Amino acid sequence: MVFLVVLVIAVAVVVLVMRAAAAPGRPGGGLRAPRPPRGPRPQRPTRPLAPDDDPEFLRELDRRTRRDDGSPA
Repeated sequence: MVFLVVLVIAVAVVVLVMRAAAAPGRPGGGLRAPRPPRGPRPQRPTRPLAPDDDPEFLRELDRRTRRDDGSPA
């Protein structure tokens, strides 16, 4: 019976210590990661993601393949 009383007291002490360690002003504890700020999403870059999406690269490739001076394509 004494063991059960000591166990209940130990659990109560642990709960109180966890609550005391929580960040002030945050009910339920401060163990969660902070949320990112809400707002407009950042826009994706407008540049091409791959060479075959880049019109300038395709033009240069076409120019190289049409060249008749014997240079590699």
